[in-house]
Amino acid sequence: MAEVFLEARNISKTFVGVKALDNVDLTIGKGEIHCLIGENGSGKSTLIKIIGGVYKADSGIIRIEGTELRGMQAIESIRAGIQIIYQDLSLFPNLTVAENISVNQMLESNQQKVNWKQVRETARKALAEIGEDIPLDERVESLSVAKKQIIAISRALTQNAKLIIMDEATSAITSEEVSHLFSIILKLKQRGIATLFVSHKLSEVFQIAENITVLRDGKLLGVYPSSELDEEKLAYIMTGRMLKFEPYRYDEQMKDPVPLLEVKNLAKAGQYRNINFQLQKGEILGIIGLIGSGRTEVVESIFGIDGADSGSIMVSGKEVHIRNPRDGMRHGIAFLPEDRLTQGLFDVQSIGNNIVITILKSFLKKSRMLDVRKKKQAESEWVEKLSIKTPTPANPANSLSGGNQQRVVLAKWLATDPKIFILDGPTIGIDIGSKHTIHEIIRDLARQGMGIIMISDEAQEILDNCNRILVMSGGRIIREIKDSTTISRDELLDVIAKRVETGADA
Repeated sequence: MAEVFLEARNISKTFVGVKALDNVDLTIGKGEIHCLIGENGSGKSTLIKIIGGVYKADSGIIRIEGTELRGMQAIESIRAGIQIIYQDLSLFPNLTVAENISVNQMLESNQQKVNWKQVRETARKALAEIGEDIPLDERVESLSVAKKQIIAISRALTQNAKLIIMDEATSAITSEEVSHLFSIILKLKQRGIATLFVSHKLSEVFQIAENITVLRDGKLLGVYPSSELDEEKLAYIMTGRMLKFEPYRYDEQMKDPVPLLEVKNLAKAGQYRNINFQLQKGEILGIIGLIGSGRTEVVESIFGIDGADSGSIMVSGKEVHIRNPRDGMRHGIAFLPEDRLTQGLFDVQSIGNNIVITILKSFLKKSRMLDVRKKKQAESEWVEKLSIKTPTPANPANSLSGGNQQRVVLAKWLATDPKIFILDGPTIGIDIGSKHTIHEIIRDLARQGMGIIMISDEAQEILDNCNRILVMSGGRIIREIKDSTTISRDELLDVIAKRVETGADA
């Protein structure tokens, strides 16, 4: 192993009686690309925040380049060369690229006046270090997530970073952008800068990591060279169970002459055009494409979030007019959004309130007073049905892990008894065990006759769970794959990237 940069030993942390970390070790060499992995609630975020000086460990020691740091504060961590890039990137959307990259250095120098020439030069040098060229005067809010990550990395370099911790860095970027990010991480390695990469996507872990530290329930399970593992072995170590992935098989006997959903010539200026497809009972129809392909905009129009300019939507053979989500719900459509935290949950509200919000009117008595007993009964039933791990539905939604939060959002919509369920990124930011469970829930719903549309960035997720696939690009459906078992992951990625001819499969 390379010369050690970070050594954390016997790190423990307890929150209100819950042991978040129990004697955990972590060692990272200079220039090493290390991956920290584990299911939601395994202690990854707590460990990162202790290293970053956000939390103070109850016990244990941290050494940086052989020097023990005691009672480490965030500023001490930064001065020691540790930079954390959280999932939200912590950028200022209304400021320019140059301002975002230089802001930390300006604050550190305690300048009374802004030297704009220095701001631009600092940003230009930081971008040049990793071979990037982004317009310095561009406002960050107008940039893609991938470019925002480059800005966050560049900002870290202005602070003389020696270890950059990336928390779920690939959750909202495309496979092409992931490859570009990995090329930047390799450039950092060549300069002797270490990377601690936190991800739920096992395929990506094996693309980039040299060593893998695995946590479960706050305990260290082991440290493994990536060359000694594969995805199946790593999934077993993480979860303690064998997870089998087999393609979803559609029961053709469920097919009806009248489709459950039919979309004809749907169009919206600047977003998508000429969208035509059908959805049968029991089908899981996948829609995939690069970010900006129009996939989310199409399903938002079907649900009524942002209506189409032209075209028609048929539900069970009857044309429907969907002007808002209330119309969509009235016609038996449910929609699980991509961002569960800002679009799917009231995170400070109780788990129970989040579940029943869509059916609250059904608990009103004739007096228009709320029947609290019936409401609580429904909350408990859904918590049990979806195996949501909580002591009580009265706990706030933000007390749950990502996987359990997603089950709350599922429960909220399943409570409406939909015929059609649209799922946009149903497993984003969720560990492999929770992902497998949610996939099983989705498959069971389809087997019971529900029509499901699934959108995902992950080609393998689409192939495993969808019997039919639509590929979108530039606001159009460029190919329909009528049987997902006839195409491989690499072939599907080629279609998405338009490296092969498009059209409909036989």
